[in-house]
Amino acid sequence: MLTGELRSKIDNVWNAFWSGGIANPIEVIEQITYLLFIRGLDDVQTLAEARANQFGKPLERTIFPKGKDPRGRPYRDLRWSIFKDRNPPEMYEIVAEHVFPFLREMAEDGTAHAEHMKSARFTIPTPALLGRVVDLLSDIPMNDRDTKGDLYEYMLAKIASAGQNGQFRTPRHIIRLMVELMAPTPKDIICDPAVGTAGFLVAAGEYLRDHHPGLFRDKKSRDHFHNGMFHGFDFDSTMLRIGSMNMQLHGIEAADIRYKDSLSEEHGGDADAYSLILANPPFAGSLDYESTAKDLQKIVKTKKTELLFLALFLRLLKPGGRAAVIVPDGVLFGSSKAHKELRKLLVEDHKLDAVIKLPSGVFKPYAGVSTAILCFTKTNSGGTDHVWFYEVKADGLSLDDKRQKLLEDGKLGPVPETPLSAEEHEKNNLPDVLTRWAERNDAELKRPPTAQSFCVLKAEIAAADYDLSLNRYKEVEHEAEDHRPPKKIISELKKLEADITKGLEELEAML
Repeated sequence: MLTGELRSKIDNVWNAFWSGGIANPIEVIEQITYLLFIRGLDDVQTLAEARANQFGKPLERTIFPKGKDPRGRPYRDLRWSIFKDRNPPEMYEIVAEHVFPFLREMAEDGTAHAEHMKSARFTIPTPALLGRVVDLLSDIPMNDRDTKGDLYEYMLAKIASAGQNGQFRTPRHIIRLMVELMAPTPKDIICDPAVGTAGFLVAAGEYLRDHHPGLFRDKKSRDHFHNGMFHGFDFDSTMLRIGSMNMQLHGIEAADIRYKDSLSEEHGGDADAYSLILANPPFAGSLDYESTAKDLQKIVKTKKTELLFLALFLRLLKPGGRAAVIVPDGVLFGSSKAHKELRKLLVEDHKLDAVIKLPSGVFKPYAGVSTAILCFTKTNSGGTDHVWFYEVKADGLSLDDKRQKLLEDGKLGPVPETPLSAEEHEKNNLPDVLTRWAERNDAELKRPPTAQSFCVLKAEIAAADYDLSLNRYKEVEHEAEDHRPPKKIISELKKLEADITKGLEELEAML
């Protein structure tokens, strides 16, 4: 966890960017990302040099070769450990005129993450600001994976507080809830087709580190974790750079983060390829038929992006693969033919496991849309006996634009440090979601439709035209009838009337 001192330094640099003329938080993160990347390259070569010296062998990997770059500067000067000690004007000249061209040219060598650096631009406006940023990053122990990850998560959180750019970031506690629901395994192949900053993939990696530490002792499992487990698509080059760097800072060496317009390209190479999908794709507007992938139109004929993404998830999952994805409420009850057909497809041809309704304030301050988490398994042969519904009423934060914490840190999120009391549950339902999810095929079957969670049989859903909105099945628990004797009720009403009359007389006397 970041200390208050480190948070303060990051805040100061952030403010310096804004006062220096860079007002776009995405651009701020992008510039810091480049610097973290060049520092990471220096760390990799330093480690390789230490190993080579220890065992008396040649370098396995040379990132900064001997000699000079095409602009006449020794490659040695491009290393973070060297230029960080230069005065700000010279450092600025090295970074702007040599380091960034070096980053762009590395792409041809196939270096890790270099593909996303092809269009790297240096936009820090002054030597003084660059010096402050470099000093900040130099003070952070980047050999600690947790510190690097927390640093980046803290910066990414600033995107969410910066207005419309927050669309790129799903709240971390909601991401963790979805990962805990799916419980990734060391053999999974995980994909987020709208990867953004790679929050879902990072959280899945952290889950595996916590729950399956033994996977790193087996070479095959370790190689799969670093090279074959994590996949993400996006069509925003900035997000690809940020997402790729986020993965690297969380200790995942070669995640497959690549450019792809998920809805507008064929998916032959990715069809039936993944065992787990975690996603919160951008649901906005419609696409032209001409620009929509033909394989998705075969699943559902629509121009609605929210339905096309669901079709995409089914296309990408291998049989037996599972998914936890966020959808707008309209998907659950929309009355168009495409809406109904897709819901019927999930219920009848696959296994719809759960509909978890989220409070409408979860994505504030930048969106107040009502959403839900859909959990399903691709089977191609049905399997839905019942669907588990849960109504999340509180997620630990206020549901207004301020999104202030309602509990101390140890009580927040889906896995609190200590069990919550009944009063604390009223402020954070997420741990209860996990508890009841584990019982969805047992004790939950006996809960009445007046409860916060309950199950609905497939036959009832089919009879309701495959409506998946929780309110369609939830019943309101009425208060018990008043069984007091009529004379007692009349007596109490007369007393109440007398009290009101007396109060009015006293008020009139005062006036």
